Amino acid sequence: MSEAGARENFGITATGEKVERVTISAGGLTAKVMTWGAVIQDLRLEGHQPPLVLGFDAFDDYPKYSSYFGATPGRNANRIGGGTFSIDGKDYQLELNEKGVSHLHGGSDGTGKRNWLIMEHGPSHVVLQIIDPNGRAGYPGNCTMTATYTIREGGVLSVLYETTTDLPTIANVCQHSYFNLDGAETALDHEIEIAADHYLPTDERQIPTGEIRPVSGTVFDLRQPTQMSLKDDKGEQVLYDHNFCLSAERVAKRKVARVRAPASGISLEVHTTEPGVQFYSGFKLNTAVPGHDGRHYGPFAGFCLETQIWPDAVNHEGFPKAILRPGETLRQETDYIFTKD
Repeated sequence: MSEAGARENFGITATGEKVERVTISAGGLTAKVMTWGAVIQDLRLEGHQPPLVLGFDAFDDYPKYSSYFGATPGRNANRIGGGTFSIDGKDYQLELNEKGVSHLHGGSDGTGKRNWLIMEHGPSHVVLQIIDPNGRAGYPGNCTMTATYTIREGGVLSVLYETTTDLPTIANVCQHSYFNLDGAETALDHEIEIAADHYLPTDERQIPTGEIRPVSGTVFDLRQPTQMSLKDDKGEQVLYDHNFCLSAERVAKRKVARVRAPASGISLEVHTTEPGVQFYSGFKLNTAVPGHDGRHYGPFAGFCLETQIWPDAVNHEGFPKAILRPGETLRQETDYIFTKD
């Protein structure tokens, strides 16, 4: 285990860029963060042997096999229907990098797959930055994105994303870690609770239909602890990859979700400023090479809680503000808090 504050070379990208990794730690929680994708490459809690996140031990596996493990996708995380949007009467077409029909996570060369720079680091924090250039994947404006990861006493991993632009654009940054709180083959025994009265139904492309639907009486009512192995009324496993609507706009940071693994006694609380959280149960996972500790990552091996602006918000009336303008700073802050019984 590298010492807190350690900075090391972790690999080389296909274009010859050096990938670095920093270890940050406090209060028994230790994270390893790499410059490629601003990825949380490893996360461990003292007294609990398995890693808390999915990932790979070697850098070379990330560009080839990672499903955004621990990454910071952007400049606009999640999906844009048809890759199209308009700002101030001007139409834009983004790269259709998901099945040729949708724009996903900022495109095939988005910020979750590019090398960031370390601006500063210490024993318990690291600040990374990237400039997403005007025109990349069809986006207007040069976007400067900063990621600050801080570990605090009490098992807190604090994630702060700050984004600015020199032209009106869309921006939405999230942390895409897949969590597993007991080291089992799947996370289906975990119990999840999300403080959302509504969710966003999606079409066959996984694009929101525009409806903001109440969770009451549906399998999306997670307001009380619910096993991730929940079956629908046909007896089939529920496949979660949906935005849960926490608020109509960005607010002061508050508790929005809790997950507990009964087998390990590890709990994760999520506190965020964001109006939405995408709960993805990892049902599409089937990773070709082993991950941490030699584990195979099959379906449901880990889950994501991606705090965010609602997907495709720029194209829907009544969704939270999606457009970032020059002079503004998009500030998105989330705390992931780990405790053990």
